[in-house]
Order: sequence, then C-alpha cells, then structure tokens
Amino acid sequence: AKYTKIHVFDADLEGAGSYRESEEKKPGNEIVVADAGKLGKWGMSICYDIRFPELYRIMAIEGADILFAPSSFMLMSGKDHWETLLRARAIENSCYVIAPDQVGMKWDGPTYGRSLIIDPWGNVIAKAPDKACVITAEIDLDYRMRMKRQVITLENRRPDVYTLERTKK
Repeated sequence: AKYTKIHVFDADLEGAGSYRESEEKKPGNEIVVADAGKLGKWGMSICYDIRFPELYRIMAIEGADILFAPSSFMLMSGKDHWETLLRARAIENSCYVIAPDQVGMKWDGPTYGRSLIIDPWGNVIAKAPDKACVITAEIDLDYRMRMKRQVITLENRRPDVYTLERTKK
C-alpha cells in the first residue's frame, strides 16, 4: 500500500514559531486501509493526521485492526498531546495503534520521541525511552476482536443522526 499524509501541519505555536508544511508539501487525498492477510488490516496515517479522529473512525469502519502513525512530533506539543491522542484513537476504534516517533534534534527543533504501541483497550504495551531504539509488543487480533465486542462503539454509532463516510473519487 502507499499512503500520502492527508493533513499538512500548518500551525503557529507560541514559543515555538510558525510551521507551514503546506508551502512545501502537497497533501494526499486518499484514506488507505491495506489488507495484510493474517496480519490483519492496516490503517495508514502520518504524524499530524492523529489530530483528526474522523480519519481513524473511517479506517475502523472499513475494517482496520491496526492503525499506524509514524511521526515526527515536536517536543513542545508531544509532551502534552502525543500519548493522549494516540490512546484515544486506540480506545474509540478498538484497534491497536503503532506509533513510531522520531527522537532527537531536527533542523526545525527537538522531536518528542517516545514511540508507542497501544492495545485496543488503550493500554500502552510498549514505550520507547528518550533515545533511538526498537520496541516490540505482541499484537493479538483475537484480543482486538474481544475488545471490539465488549465496547461496541462502531455498532452504537448513529448514522441516522449524522454521517461519516469516505469521499469517493
């Protein structure tokens, strides 16, 4: 599968300056859920996309078991938002989340790091320290299905009151 980041990072952060990814990058326009066979269905996202829960809900509706979110989160926002946003995406969609994050200094400042693997209940099952490393965790798709059956948020949606659907091109 191939995924191009849908949401480009344009922000004015007090104390950290302005960022305009839209000046250098063209956003993607396709939501990607890839069928990885025995390894489940994978929902693809990149970095700033994690701030848009509707993207993840569509991937879950379309059968994603694991949501990927490779990132380069800034230290300033990462310390307050990174884990909270990712745990929410796991919980609200009953999916695993695998979120590698760059660590260290980049040309535009320090990155947060602390890569995470989160289970469908929202438990952090692997977390990187503040250094480059590899983390691993067991992904149990049967456990994911048990969690999905216990907290049936996808089934309890109210499409008779609101809609959320993929825009077809």
